[in-house]
Amino acid sequence: MNDLSNIARPSSMVTGRAACVVSANGAPDCKIGADRLCQTKGFREGKSIDINTTEKCSPLVYLPGYKRGPNDCKTENFVTRAVCQ
Repeated sequence: MNDLSNIARPSSMVTGRAACVVSANGAPDCKIGADRLCQTKGFREGKSIDINTTEKCSPLVYLPGYKRGPNDCKTENFVTRAVCQ
C-alpha cells in the first residue's frame, strides 16, 4: 500500500510579531499567537520558535518620586518566529 500520510507536510519559518494570549492560569499561551503569525503569512497553523517578553508600564512609573504599585506594569509576550504549515 502506498500511504503518503506519514510524510511530513512542508513547512516554512516566518518572522513577525503576534501577541500571546494569557491563559486561565496566568501563563502565556503562544499557540494562538503562532497560528496568527502564520495566518498573516498565508499558512494555516504554526508552532512558536522564539518568544519576546516585554513589560508594559503606566507612564507614571517613570516620573521621579513615583512609588510603583503592583498593577502599574504588566508582562506581555509575543511570538517573533514560528514554523508554519
